[in-house]
Parts: sequence; structure tokens; C-alpha cells
Amino acid sequence: MNPAQHVAAVAAQSARFVAAVKGADPATPVPSCPGWTLADLTRHAGSVQRWFCVLLRQRVQQPPTSRDVDLRLPEQDVDYPEWLAESAAESAEVFATTDLDAPMWAWGLDQHARFWVRRMLFETVVHRADAELALGIAPRIDRALAVDGIDEFLTNLPFAAFFAPGTAALRGPDRTIGFHCTDGGDSRLVRLRPDGFGLVTDGSDAPEPDATVLGTSGDLLLLLYGRLDRTDERFQQRGDRELLALWSAHSAF
Repeated sequence: MNPAQHVAAVAAQSARFVAAVKGADPATPVPSCPGWTLADLTRHAGSVQRWFCVLLRQRVQQPPTSRDVDLRLPEQDVDYPEWLAESAAESAEVFATTDLDAPMWAWGLDQHARFWVRRMLFETVVHRADAELALGIAPRIDRALAVDGIDEFLTNLPFAAFFAPGTAALRGPDRTIGFHCTDGGDSRLVRLRPDGFGLVTDGSDAPEPDATVLGTSGDLLLLLYGRLDRTDERFQQRGDRELLALWSAHSAF
């Protein structure tokens, strides 16, 4: 997917999120986000969108020292779905007036404004899935979107230690883990080294994985974010189970 597709997908996924939570009890627990209700989840999703908009407007070149944002939160929890829709509309306006290829600070690999659009997209996708899971709805994620999300997650995870300290434990003596999509054949390979880990991008250098998880692209995306367990019947596991357990214990955020 390209940045223009990411922009369109943020709007579409936000609309699906709003449709899921509109009319639902805001006090409904969200099992995939322990301790949160639907109100908490919706507030978080909209707050992230508005925060990213601030970063994009300012086109920050250094890590921000403050996260103060005028969220304009509604007084009643039942009004959060409409507020989230307004957050998405504000995001669309910011995207339309921003050069997405402009250099910009980001916590991940891609140091351009487009990083924040893609990051907003998958924040929205995963939390939309959280809302649907809380409401007893099986999340459905388009294959192309899910594959892009898998790539985005694995590309940026090595840079996430400042808010996901468990990733510091993802080390190994040149051990590899494969994630294979059964609904299209896409695969991604991660190598664990003594000094860190990262996505293998050179296909000619890709060894046979020491461990592999197989599942549909949408299920694998939710697995990576810790919303599904690798022992779920939707997945097949091959190879070193201890290596897969290490990844599961320290990779989700």
C-alpha cells in the first residue's frame, strides 16, 4: 500500500470503528485491552489521531517534549463515537495539506510524514478489532491491508523499546522466525541476533526459519499485536516452540 491508500484507509477504518461502537454501552469491557471499557478504547483511538495531527502540523524534527493536546472531549461517554468521527475528519484535513514525503521525526524507521499516516492507520485497525471483539463481532481485515500491517509492525518493532521494553529480550544466536500468510502466500522473516533483531529484507539471504507461524493475514496481524494467541486453532506452528514462546512473550505492544 502507498501513502494515498493509507490516507483513504484511515478514513474507512475510522468509519468502521465508529459504526461498531455507536449505540453500544460505553461501559462494555474490552477483553483484549484489560481494564479498558469501550469508552476508554474510543477515547484512546481519537486521542492518538489528534496527537498525530499535532505532530504532522508542526512537522516535528525532534522527539516532542510534551503531549499536551486540546482533545475537546465530550462530556458524556455516549458521545465518544461522534467525537472519534470528528477526529478522523480532522486527520483527513491534515493529510490533505501535508506533504507526506516531507522529512520528519518519527520513532520508527521511516523518517517522513507518511510514517504517521501509516501508524495512525494500524492503530485504528487494531483498536477497531478490539471494539468488535468486545462486542462479540469477529474482526475482518482485508488481506492487502493486513499484509501491509504485518510489514509495518515488524519493520518498526526494533525501534519500539522506549515504550515496549520487553523487546530488549528479543535476542538469539542468529535464530529466525517466519510468519506465513495462508491466504496469499506472503511471508515475512525476522532474525534474532545477540545484539538485537530485525526484519530480513534481502530475500536472497533468507534462511529456512527455525520457527514458523502460519495463518491468514488478518489473524497474523492480530497475533502480532497480542490479540490472538499462537496456540489458537487458527494457527499452525512449526519448528522451535521455545523460540515462538520467546517472541510471543516480548513482542506485542
